[in-house]
Amino acid sequence: MAGPSLRPHVHWAQRHRELFLRVDLSDVRNPDITITDNVLHFRAQGHGAKGDNIYEFEIEFLEPVEPKPVCRMTQRQLNITVQKKESNWWERLTKQEKRPLFLAPDFDRWLDESDAEMELKEKEEEKINKMKIESRVPKDPFKHLKKGYLVMYNLVQFLGFSWIFVNMTVRLFILGKDSFYDTFHTISDMMYFCQTLALMEIMNSLIGLVRSPLIPSVVQVFGRNFVLFVILGTLEEMQSKPVVFFIFYFWSITELFRYPYYMLSCIGIEWKPLTWLRYTVWIPLYPLGGLAEAVCIVQSIPIFSETGKFSLGLPNPLNVTIQFPFVLQIYLIALFLGLFVNFRHLYKQRKQHLGPKKRKMK
Repeated sequence: MAGPSLRPHVHWAQRHRELFLRVDLSDVRNPDITITDNVLHFRAQGHGAKGDNIYEFEIEFLEPVEPKPVCRMTQRQLNITVQKKESNWWERLTKQEKRPLFLAPDFDRWLDESDAEMELKEKEEEKINKMKIESRVPKDPFKHLKKGYLVMYNLVQFLGFSWIFVNMTVRLFILGKDSFYDTFHTISDMMYFCQTLALMEIMNSLIGLVRSPLIPSVVQVFGRNFVLFVILGTLEEMQSKPVVFFIFYFWSITELFRYPYYMLSCIGIEWKPLTWLRYTVWIPLYPLGGLAEAVCIVQSIPIFSETGKFSLGLPNPLNVTIQFPFVLQIYLIALFLGLFVNFRHLYKQRKQHLGPKKRKMK
């Protein structure tokens, strides 16, 4: 025959609209907390006055309450908040006049009715003041137009990079390694379009349409466009190199998650798997993309040295010439510095969006 159930110590307090219950159980596991027919049913495994056991209790409330309690667990206790159906002050917690032995006032949160009324009045005044302040802030008449523009921009970029990714993937499966050598001639027009359009990201940040910091946007957009337009666009010898495939492929995979994430954010939608992908796939792809860009620049240096393209001779007695290959060597250093800047920025964003949050149970 089973013995009597163990009851934890429970402390309570109230406000006009809420009831607060503090259950003295530490290391709570498998809590089962429900309200049916105005009775709160509690059952959980935890460490209480009788050691590590299963504890349970029931409380029939004095007046009607909402059937959905909100619970917060800490290492030392479990807090339950119950909403009253009507805003008023109760003379006691339970329907039965005699207080249960396991129940006691929570003096840490206890207020008399007059003090609770004062607190409620202060909260209402604070809410009214907040509404007054918000009403003074002028509304942006172009808010919906800006939102529509950002949605369309991110949608167009997503479709563009999706076309690039799908086209390259299909060609890779059909042609194998042979697809490496004509990637530029097949994909360049769409990549030119997407990367030219990406200049708008700098403008969006400059005029305050988005909250993204300016420097990471400048580093990424100008870094990619330098490789695309200056290195690949002007040297036919580079356009048939296999490295072009890897540069375009790494760029497109990254944007497959970045642009739809921003597009949904514009309309207030957050899809957690997409958020995780947006702030995770860059971890391997950014260094791989940076490495591919660096290989491309290194391979182009001998060609620029041989052709003398973009090298600048200055009219002076010493006949000094600024060699473009030397500029590319300096740019290689800037490339890895820019990679560090973007890494730091994205790490902060990842920590902000995917960092640990306080444990909450409803």
